[in-house]
Amino acid sequence: MKETMDKQIAYLEYINRENNFHHHHFSDELSCMELLRNGDMRSVEQDKKMFASNTSGHLSDDPIKNRIYLNICHVTLCTRFAIEGGMDSEKAFNASDLFIQRFEKAKTEQELIDIRFEITEYFTKQVAAAKKANIFSKPVIECMDYIDLHLHEAIVVRELAKMVGLNESYLSVLFKREAGMNLTQYVTKKRMEAAENMLRISDFSLAEISDILHFSSYSHFARTFRKYYAMSPRQYRAYNFSRMKIGTGQQEK
Repeated sequence: MKETMDKQIAYLEYINRENNFHHHHFSDELSCMELLRNGDMRSVEQDKKMFASNTSGHLSDDPIKNRIYLNICHVTLCTRFAIEGGMDSEKAFNASDLFIQRFEKAKTEQELIDIRFEITEYFTKQVAAAKKANIFSKPVIECMDYIDLHLHEAIVVRELAKMVGLNESYLSVLFKREAGMNLTQYVTKKRMEAAENMLRISDFSLAEISDILHFSSYSHFARTFRKYYAMSPRQYRAYNFSRMKIGTGQQEK
């Protein structure tokens, strides 16, 4: 039996080489799952990047069945990593069951692809919510959620305090005690994370990114970015672009 399986695997490897096909690297999948386990929404971008590379396995000649089988593998991984990240296990397994039931009702391959990305987003958000609930008080969570959604605007501590119904001084003390940094530092940190993401996956110019994230000037943006990442925004984009080309096997012209 083992010898037969070994022969079948060897033949499949030969066919894949002839068709210039290879599965995505395990480190790419692990990177996506680790982001999910940390409640980091960049997991969705990583998942889409892997999908776009067209390196998923071939499990059936029927495209619908093939996508269903791949989705089952994906939701299984997401469920396990979400539980490790702090999501309630019963809720995670129930969500997995519901997603799998939706697979059978899907009529098109595109519908199944959309569900795949919905799975990644859902479990990542659930982990993020669980982490916040375990660590932060309700006013701090509300401030964090507001900041995440308004990085393109001026964020004023006074307005945040009014929103959560607390004295400005008390909110500042509470936030620093729970988050380990003051509100201004947290806003800057989130803007830097957003900038890093935009530099990697968007076509926005450096000046546009600076404006979108509400920096007073490009020089202020570049100075702050260098402080966080030890390189300028331009260097960071060039570095990640070269890594992506190497990863996809492209050659410099």
